[in-house]
Amino acid sequence: MNKNTLHASALVLAAAALLAGCQTQQGTNTAVGTGVGAAVGAGLGNLIGGNTTGTLIGAAVGAAAGGAAGYNWQSIKNTLGGHTAGTGTTISEQPDGSLKVAVPSDVTFDTGRADIKPNFRAVLDDVATSLNQNPGITASIVGHTDSTGGDRINVPLSQQRAANVAQYLTSRGVAANRLSATGVASSQPIASDATAEGRAQNRRVEILLHAPNQQAPRG
Repeated sequence: MNKNTLHASALVLAAAALLAGCQTQQGTNTAVGTGVGAAVGAGLGNLIGGNTTGTLIGAAVGAAAGGAAGYNWQSIKNTLGGHTAGTGTTISEQPDGSLKVAVPSDVTFDTGRADIKPNFRAVLDDVATSLNQNPGITASIVGHTDSTGGDRINVPLSQQRAANVAQYLTSRGVAANRLSATGVASSQPIASDATAEGRAQNRRVEILLHAPNQQAPRG
């Protein structure tokens, strides 16, 4: 292993440690991750490319990767933790750097209906609070159904459910241009529709929160 490879390996390890540290800070902070990524990327680019071009390319790539990895969702997780506790709602960071809030059917809507249930309103109030406190974040809302009833019923139902969630969030002060709403019916199951338990898991609403440096898909 040559000297440059050793130095590059050390920088990669340092980057991993620093970016992991960004995740533990309180509050949301994209700048930290971006700065660390740029610095480490520049170092790697210089070592590997051995010139200014390599340094600049490394810095740009590192900044992009660091920005996504460095965004700290912990304060939003804390906000959402109250009304989602005990509901079966899952909150998880995704490989692309977004935060997914998946709310099961027994909290969201009655069977065959798109009216938001009271327990779901409490969860959405917390989502709205988080969005209003973090104006750079956007949200993609995706409605899911099980396969019962077929696409003729489920496609418009899932679309209406997602649209109603977006409408509710705008009624709580979130700008409409920060939201997208999509219904995918039963096309993205997470469990088997052969059992009642599986169908219940598949009937859900997912809210994907996107950091300021991410491009949210439009519905």
